[in-house]
Amino acid sequence: MANIKGNQDGPNNRNETYDIGERKNVPKGQVVQEVKDGVHSGYHIYEINGQEYVRDNPDESVTDNVNRAEI
Repeated sequence: MANIKGNQDGPNNRNETYDIGERKNVPKGQVVQEVKDGVHSGYHIYEINGQEYVRDNPDESVTDNVNRAEI
């Protein structure tokens, strides 16, 4: 399973595109639909102000968070 990483490339650092393994700059709507379709286990959708985003399921790891800090 490839990790999903938010690119924080929208206004106020919102994720408009995501990198998924070797796939770069995948549009938010496509990634949201893939998560809804069960393509990416370990992730879920959350909604803020009517916009849907991808979020990593909670665990103890920091390195697999969608908006992880660069190490």
